[in-house]
Amino acid sequence: MAAPAIIANTSTFRAAPFRTLPAQEVCLGAVEAIPSGQGRAFHVGSEAIAVFRQRNGKLYAIQNVCPHRGGPLAEGILGAGTVLCPFHAWKIRLDTGECQTDPCTLQTYAVREEGGQIYLRLP
Repeated sequence: MAAPAIIANTSTFRAAPFRTLPAQEVCLGAVEAIPSGQGRAFHVGSEAIAVFRQRNGKLYAIQNVCPHRGGPLAEGILGAGTVLCPFHAWKIRLDTGECQTDPCTLQTYAVREEGGQIYLRLP
């Protein structure tokens, strides 16, 4: 089985060299690459994923495309465990993927930090 490729969506962010970990985990790179209170977009295989780092250091990962009009959630406003879509301010819970503006749910991903690196588990 071919391992998924990791490609960052921003020109200033460089993902760590790819390596496959047990249970379909991938290393996305250094946690410091995501400033506190912001998100970054990643492509893991065919998945577009937004990873957020709250000001308290907690990490969240969710699909990067808003179901309303396809807004890039990694560019949204982060706060209190939610993200606001940058296009039309749909409010989405990062822990469950539940949209608080419309009855829909987005895909969430298990994400963790270890040794200063971000590890994402694929479903």
